[in-house]
Amino acid sequence: MPETLVTLISRYAEILQKVGIDRAKAEVEIILCSLLEIDRLKLYLDGLDAIDQPTLELLGEIVTERATRYPLQYILKESHFYGRKFFVSPAVMVPTPETEVLVESALGFIRSRSIAEPKILDIGVGSGVIAVTLACELPKAKITALDISSEALEVAKKNAHSMSVLDQIKFHQSDIFEALTVKDKFDLILSNPPYIAERDYDTLPPEVLADPKISLVGGNEGLDIIQRLLSDAPKYLAQNGRIMFEIGYDQALKVAQLTEEDARYTIFTHLKDLNDIDRVVILGCE
Repeated sequence: MPETLVTLISRYAEILQKVGIDRAKAEVEIILCSLLEIDRLKLYLDGLDAIDQPTLELLGEIVTERATRYPLQYILKESHFYGRKFFVSPAVMVPTPETEVLVESALGFIRSRSIAEPKILDIGVGSGVIAVTLACELPKAKITALDISSEALEVAKKNAHSMSVLDQIKFHQSDIFEALTVKDKFDLILSNPPYIAERDYDTLPPEVLADPKISLVGGNEGLDIIQRLLSDAPKYLAQNGRIMFEIGYDQALKVAQLTEEDARYTIFTHLKDLNDIDRVVILGCE
């Protein structure tokens, strides 16, 4: 007698649980939904009817690979962010829910100011989740997206194309602000920079270590790229504009001290993520 869907999922979830994966059952469901191209509700309504032998074999192969702690997003070549499905590859960091706090803050600022055609800069575009999401949510926005990695830019372009916002985004290979001129001014400058300290790198979970190291590590203290952002961002900020970027769990005070030493910054605040951790810094130069 064939297994029920519940026992099938439970059997493969047990394999993932044994290697320390917390959301094992949910991950097996995600794998099945991806393979069958259905949502979770339909999976439980008629999932068994849709699972043929080749699909079951592929499920087993994916679970075996995931059991090595290689990120599921890289295996499936997809990651969900802000309600949308993005293509990802090992050339880019897997998007995290924390970055949605940055996107929400950006959208809130643009909408509260009623900026008709906002000009937005995304530094370190990676997979494009920030730039592409903002383009989708703000159809009149003009976005410049920079990344030092040509491979990352190709991933971001692919996502922009798949969501029909390629015409809203200009992509440039650039080491932070290198590709810009001082004539370029933006209402909003955004970044999810590398902010992990070099000394902490080896302590990261296997899934995070699979991300490109250049996307994670920001020097000995994790502040190298953040300091460069703070140094140069005001040059490219339009009047009444804002700078917003992610930080590490213990960096809010350090970043506050850095801005206090720079007279150009007159506005400083920070937001917490869903885990009550300081996550996004917002700066102004009014």
